Parts: sequence; structure tokens; C-alpha cells
Amino acid sequence: MTTEPSTRTAQAVRAPGLPPTLTPVLLRRLTARVAATPDAVRVTTTAPYTGGPLADLPVSTPENVEAAFTRARAAQKAWAATPLRERKRIMLRFHDLVIERRDEALDLMQAESGKTRRDAFLEVTDIALTARYYARGAAGMLSPRRRRGAIPLLTHTTELRHPKGVVAVISPWNYPLSMAAGDAIPALMAGNAVVQKPDTQTALTALWALDLMHEAGLPTDVWQMGIGRGSSLGGALMDNADYMMFTGSTASGRQIARDAGERLIGASLELGGKNAMVVLDDADVDRAVEGAIAAAFPSAGQLCVSIERMYVADAVYDRFVAAFAARTRELRVGAGYDYGYDVGSLTHPSQLNTVTAHVEDAVDKGATVLAGGRVRPDLGPLFYEPTILTGVTPDMTLYDHETFGPVVSVYRYRDVDEAIARANATPYGLNASVWSRSGARGRAVAARLHAGTVNVNEAFAAAWGSIDAPMGGMGDSGLGRRHGADGILKYTEPQTVAHQRLLGFTPPAGVSYRTWAQALTVALKRMKGMGMR
Repeated sequence: MTTEPSTRTAQAVRAPGLPPTLTPVLLRRLTARVAATPDAVRVTTTAPYTGGPLADLPVSTPENVEAAFTRARAAQKAWAATPLRERKRIMLRFHDLVIERRDEALDLMQAESGKTRRDAFLEVTDIALTARYYARGAAGMLSPRRRRGAIPLLTHTTELRHPKGVVAVISPWNYPLSMAAGDAIPALMAGNAVVQKPDTQTALTALWALDLMHEAGLPTDVWQMGIGRGSSLGGALMDNADYMMFTGSTASGRQIARDAGERLIGASLELGGKNAMVVLDDADVDRAVEGAIAAAFPSAGQLCVSIERMYVADAVYDRFVAAFAARTRELRVGAGYDYGYDVGSLTHPSQLNTVTAHVEDAVDKGATVLAGGRVRPDLGPLFYEPTILTGVTPDMTLYDHETFGPVVSVYRYRDVDEAIARANATPYGLNASVWSRSGARGRAVAARLHAGTVNVNEAFAAAWGSIDAPMGGMGDSGLGRRHGADGILKYTEPQTVAHQRLLGFTPPAGVSYRTWAQALTVALKRMKGMGMR
């Protein structure tokens, strides 16, 4: 592959160093929150923009994690007994702090992940929305609910919700604030304690959220974090957790599901995807092109719900592809702690290797590059241009394997049934996108797609931002849901309390079983006749 620039970056700009907000004082305060001993082994992370050193983090041991669970379990009892109004106050204060200190968060996310400031800002808004939603909605979701009793008027039945206990959260590097804080917030509001293992590369961002939550008033030990490899800490997390929340690869998710099943604890897993976008023949092409840009290239394509496959109706294919390629070549790719760039850096060298290998394999087997297709070492060590491919065939690796980078394949189709069948021809089922001038038609196609969320005339933000609705995957994309009532109730144990008054389920004194059975039979028929459930 060549390295000559093809997107609109006429002159390479030297990647900036760390922003001044990331002071030694701040970094020491954040790393001090890691569950580790003073003499712990240290690990140094690097900044994707430059490849230079970023943070020196203490590494937790399995024993450190077990000790964190012991402290969390003790703290959880008092936290569960804390009135919801107090939990609400703390969460709303956290909401305010996230907004007030957003520049710190943006700088941290960019420094650790290499994403643009535009993409980082969406994480700030996401966490503010999530905190406010569960702060104000938890009482209604968790309050005792009257349920229909076995015998009308005589059985008083109530559904109660109790916290699971201590929840383990394993969060990824690609959306370090959204995934770390977003999954902890409902668990905490439900009365649980949380022991979390964020990815080491983006641990500072997760620790920043933890630091702000303590500043907002969260008691010590209710939320703790350990740093280290999953192969080292995974066993301690699984062995001590009352519930597992995991975001990551499908292979790791399968193992967590097996282990959770063995322990008979619940698990919520958001896993991989090979998400499809369907452009119908009546789509507004200009709007669909802008949607395609927003669908494929945020966070350099390192987004579980981003689009990697596009199916475009024959009637608009040529116009769409030409405009999409031209618009992609105009994107500003680069590093900067401002809002001046459209696409940032990849985060890990391994991710750059995967992206490069996928594109080279496709080109070697006959695919055509319409835009991008090049690494950009002139911008930084991990930059890769946003890339569009056509002529992708099943023998190419990226045809059905997740690339997780700024690469998308475009395919032509003849009719809607074909587009739906091809979009659904994957074991994954996380997110999808449909484009049509007719909302009704777009929604009808959306309902036929095998995906946990489907957006009409949007890429992924509409469904993700609809915090009141559940979000998660089908098939190999996982199980369980975040957001909405599902996102907090999964962290609870439902309990049914049924109080039987006066008559029970055996005949009263002096009444034979025959007479009692006849009476109940008549009652059942009458209840059906009255339309009762």
C-alpha cells in the first residue's frame, strides 16, 4: 500500500503533544484511585497521536481485585439503604460536574484514544443524558409495583426490586467515557456497588469519571477500578461478581457467558458487529451521503454500532457512490485538541495492522478503492485514511469479518428483498441504518432487519441517543440491553410478595372439595366472561 495522501490534508501537521489540562497533579490523583498496592508493577500507556508516553499506571493483581470486592460488598449494604432521593442528588451533581469539566474529559479521551474532539464531545453529552435519565427515572423503575393477584380482592401481590449486590463491569477502549460511566450509572442507581476493569489504554478517562463521582458525593468503595489484563484479572472479577457487564469481542463474550452460566449469575454482553446500511431507491441521495459519512467514520470507525456494509439501490447507486467518494476525499484527517478535524487516529497498533491487512487482502483479490486505502505516517503513527471499497466478494476477509476501522464496502442491489436478505446474512445483529424519503417505508424495512437497533435516516445516534429505549445486540452481537428500564432492571433481583387474605386455596371448614372445585370452576368461567386476564 502507498502512503501518499488522498484526503484533504494538503500538508501534514505535526501531531500535538499532551494538552496542558493533563497536569502531573491530575494524573497522580487519577492513578491513585486504582485498586493496587503502593509497590505495584507499573505500566506506561502511549498517546496514539504521537506514540509518545502518556501515563504511568499501577497494575492490579487478582488479590487487589478480590480485596476491592470485599470493600465493595461492605459498602454496598449502606449504599443500598441510602434513599433514592440521595442517590439522585449525587447523580445529578455528577451530571453537572461532567458538563462543567468537559474540557478535561475531552483532552483525556483524545490523548488516550486518538479520536477527534467532535467524537469525544458526543461521549460527554451521552454521559450527561444517561446520568440525568437514571437519576430522575430510577424511582419509577425501581418502586414496588402492584401485580394482579391469584384471587381478585383476596390476593395482594407486589413486585419488589432488590440490587444484585456487586456488579463487575469490563469496559473497552474505544468509547472510554460512555462505556465506563454509562454502564456503572444505572448499576449504582439501583443500589449496587461496582468493581470495574476499564481497558488499560483508556483507563485515565474511566478514572476521571470515578473521581468526579466521588466529588459528587458517592461514598468510598461503592465504585472501584482495577487495572490489568483480562487474562490476569478476569478470574477474580468473575469469581466475586453478582452480575457481569461486558463490552468487547464476541469470543470473549462467549467465554464470559459460559463462566457466568456456571456460576448461575446474570450477564449483559455487547459484542461485535458487521453493521449494514440500506439506501432505498427513493432516498434523498445528498442526505444519505452525509449519513454514510456519519455512519462509517466516527472515532476512525472504532465504534461497535458504526456501519461497515452499505447496500445501495440500483436506481441511485451511481449517484450515491460518486458523491460518497468525493465527500470522503474531502474529510480532514489529523490530530488536534480542537474541533478542526473530521477523522482522527486509530488507537492501537494492532488495530492499524488489522485495517491495513483487510484492505490489502481485498485489493489483492480484486476490490477497487474509491477513496482512502492508505496509512498516513506523516500525520502520526496510527492514522489511516477513511476508505471506500467496491467489488468486495465473499473470499475477502472484510466481507464478513469486523474490521473496526475507517473502512466501508458498498454493494449494489436490485430489489428490497435482496437488500434485506444480504443485510441479514451475518451472524451479527447489533445496529443497522435505512434511508428513504418515506418514513413509513423506511420503518417497514427497518422492522425486517436482524439488529437490536435500526435507525431510519440516521446512522446510529438516533437509536443510541433514545435513552428511554433498550439498546443491544441479537445473535453474535450479544445479549442483554443497556438504556431504558432494561438497563437498570437487569441489575436487580425481582421479588414477588403475595399476601393472601381471608379465603385461601383450600376449601373453608365444612365445605367439601367437590363443592369447592365446582365453585372455583364457576368463578373461572365468569372471570373469562367478564374479560378478565
